[in-house]
Amino acid sequence: MPRIERALRPAPEPVVVAPRGDLAADERSTVALFQAASPSVVSISTTARGMFGRGVEVPRGSGSGLIWDAVGHVVTNAHVIEGATSASVQLADGRAFRARLVGQDRRHDLAVLKIDGLDLRPLPVGTSADLAVGQKVFAIGNPFGLDQSLTTGVVSALGRDVPGEAGITIRGAIQTDAAINPGNSGGPLLDSAGRLIGVNTAIYSPSGASAGIGFAVPVDAVARVVPQLVARGRYRPPAIGISGDPRADAMLRASGQAPGVMVLDVVPGGPADRAGIEPAQVTARGVIPGDVIEAVDGVPVAGLDGLLAQLDRRAVGDAVTLRVRSGRRTRDVEVALVEAE
Repeated sequence: MPRIERALRPAPEPVVVAPRGDLAADERSTVALFQAASPSVVSISTTARGMFGRGVEVPRGSGSGLIWDAVGHVVTNAHVIEGATSASVQLADGRAFRARLVGQDRRHDLAVLKIDGLDLRPLPVGTSADLAVGQKVFAIGNPFGLDQSLTTGVVSALGRDVPGEAGITIRGAIQTDAAINPGNSGGPLLDSAGRLIGVNTAIYSPSGASAGIGFAVPVDAVARVVPQLVARGRYRPPAIGISGDPRADAMLRASGQAPGVMVLDVVPGGPADRAGIEPAQVTARGVIPGDVIEAVDGVPVAGLDGLLAQLDRRAVGDAVTLRVRSGRRTRDVEVALVEAE
């Protein structure tokens, strides 16, 4: 048998793996932020009764939420639980709880659930009035069902008005380029110190995925709304005791008058009534215009929606100065805000 010679290949040189070394300072801070905040972020799954089969619950959707306090209140978006007949909350450690609805406010797209859990870690709450465009932000949530996901970005803009569910506009939203996708709704937006500065609520996306334009309800609004939802199940915004109609305000502008809020009615004994604000009068000859509110604390309001948005940034008991127009005469009046009926 002929002898077969095989060429011997030299052994490959061992690959030298360089030690990883230390993370950069900003990486270490981001890792620490996620480790501290993620136990306070939850996954929410909802079900609804199906059309076929009495009492049969079918999956409806999922979203994110955050632990508000140590007794088990969980904050999320109102649209996350809209139409659901039951909801479950899963913590970062895997524990799952049946949740009950405490209250919701669709105007701010916020809802509060309650779970009976121990060793809960609420997020520290920051402020949003002092945010600056360009500062770093971090979003934690469950995009597309992928739990405990972190994305980073910056504050892209402030004071955005975002169309919400059922034609309701969310006022004063934070815009960010941190990737926010379906499933992130209801999760926290954090500053670089790990403090809650907003609740992620919406994205602008022609494709349905992140396009780098996300929006969050500012935490100053959350801090006003959530305690009322916890205490009474609904939110009553600050009010001055008047009623108006956007159509009447549009008539003002169409007639060439300066924009404002046409006062159509005044609550007897309310702040506006005590300040001498006069409503429009309906007579046999037509409508006799009354007072028109032009500004709140020097900020012009173009209509009823703008007035309500300005009042909502205040608290019950706060005093505000209204600039009021009567015919060609204007005057400033101070009123103290009360709870809306």
